[in-house]
Amino acid sequence: MYRRLLPPAFALLVVAALAGCSDESEKTAPAAAARPPSPVSVVVMTVGVQPLTTVLSGRATAFQSADIRPRVGGIIKEIAFKEGNFVKAGDLLYKIEDDTYVAEVAEAKAALEKNQASVPAAEANLQRYERLANSGASQKDYEDAQTTLLQAKASVSESRAALQTSQISLDLTEVKAPFDGVTSATNYSIGNVVTASQTDSLMTLRKIDPIYIELNESSINLQRMKAAIAAGNSGADTTDIRLTLEDGTEYPQVGKLDMSEMAVSTTTGTISIRTLFDNPNNLILPGMYVRATITVGQEKGYLIPQRAAGRNANGDLTAKFVNAENKVETRTFRTSKLSGNNWLVNEGIKDGDHLIVDGFQWISDNAIVNPIPSEVDAKGFVIVKPADPANAAAPKS
Repeated sequence: MYRRLLPPAFALLVVAALAGCSDESEKTAPAAAARPPSPVSVVVMTVGVQPLTTVLSGRATAFQSADIRPRVGGIIKEIAFKEGNFVKAGDLLYKIEDDTYVAEVAEAKAALEKNQASVPAAEANLQRYERLANSGASQKDYEDAQTTLLQAKASVSESRAALQTSQISLDLTEVKAPFDGVTSATNYSIGNVVTASQTDSLMTLRKIDPIYIELNESSINLQRMKAAIAAGNSGADTTDIRLTLEDGTEYPQVGKLDMSEMAVSTTTGTISIRTLFDNPNNLILPGMYVRATITVGQEKGYLIPQRAAGRNANGDLTAKFVNAENKVETRTFRTSKLSGNNWLVNEGIKDGDHLIVDGFQWISDNAIVNPIPSEVDAKGFVIVKPADPANAAAPKS
C-alpha cells in the first residue's frame, strides 16, 4: 500500500495560514477583554414609612337615579328640557294637557261653595230649636237640626278634600325634576298620550356629582383589608382612595368608603364596596370602568418599583442589585406588599443598596456593569440623575 504525500508547496501554505490565525487571535483577545461594562440604571435604597395599598376594579354609578313617570294621564303638550343637559330640582320637564283638570278644579270649588252656604242655614235652624226647646218644640226636631248641621259641615270637609285632590291632579300635569341632575333622551314626544303610573318611563334623571364607584372584592381579601385598615390606625370613613380612569389618567379627586354589602354573592363569592367621589367637572360618567387604589395603612420598609421586579416559579418577588464589586446579583423576597406602583419589602435589603431599575433584562448574575444613578418618577419612568459637580473630573490643562 502506498502513502500519499502532500506537495511541499501546499504544506507551506497550511503552515502560513495557521500562523496567521494565531496572530489574529492574539490581536482580538485584548480587544474583547477591553470591552466596557454594560450601563444599568440604579436607585439607592433607603428605608421609610410607606403607604400600603390595594387595587380594585369597579364601575361608576349615579349618586341618584330616577325614572320619571307621569302621575296623571293626558296628552303631552310641552317638553321643557334639552336632552343630555343639567336641570335643577323643581325645573319643568313635561307639561301635560290640563283642560279637563282645570274644569275639575272649578267644579270642586263650586261644590265647596254650595256646601259652605248650607252651614249658616243649618246653624240658624239649630239655634231656633234651642230657643223653642221649652215652648213646645219636640226633642226630635232639636236632634234633627243638630244632625243637619253636622251633615252640612261634613259636606264642606268632603268638598274641600275633593278640591284639594283636583288641585293636586292639576299641579301634576307639570312633571318636574325631583332633584338636580342630568337628563337622558326622552322616550315620548309632544302629542303622545300618557297614563298615570305607566310602566314605560318618560326619561331618566341622574345625579352624578357626587358619584358612586361600585367596587368588588373577595370576602377573604375584604377581611384582610379591614384588618390592615385597623392596623394602620385608619378609619373606614377616612381611608384614602384614588382612581385611575380608563385611559390611564389619574383622577384628581380623593374618595372615601361609603358602605359595603353585608352579604357575600353566592355566585361570585365577592362583596360589593361602594365608594363616593366628588365629580365637579363630570369626568366620570355612569357605566365607566375605573381602577381604585385604596390606602389601607402604613408600614416601614423599602420600595421596589414594579418595573424593576419579577416573579420566580414559586411566585416570590425577585429583583436585581449591583453589589460592591459592580456585579449583578438576584435577590428573592418571600413576602411583599403593594404600595402604589411599588412593592414594599422589609427584609433582604439595607440602606445604600443599589437596585437595578433599567437595563437588567439583558444581563445575568455576576456580570460586571456600570451603575448609573437614577430615580423613578410617579408615572414609572426612569430619570437619570444629573452628575454631581463635586465628583466631576477636573478639566485637562
